[in-house]
Amino acid sequence: MLEDRYCPHCQAKLQSWIGPPESGWGEILVCNNNECTFFRNSNCDIRNKDEDNSLGCRYAEDPDNGYQSFNLLAWYKF
Repeated sequence: MLEDRYCPHCQAKLQSWIGPPESGWGEILVCNNNECTFFRNSNCDIRNKDEDNSLGCRYAEDPDNGYQSFNLLAWYKF
């Protein structure tokens, strides 16, 4: 059982997510709050992407790597 962790950007509880087998991840923790400032501003932070591309990033942590944080690529549509 994973410990409760919270997004440092919006304080929402991170939710468990099982990565696809080909990703090499097991269970990771993800902020799924669509109002999170990290997520809402992320579509402007991806370098070299097309203007009409709807990609952004969600805050995530990998429990198998000491809860190291990383940007999880996500569909962004508002």
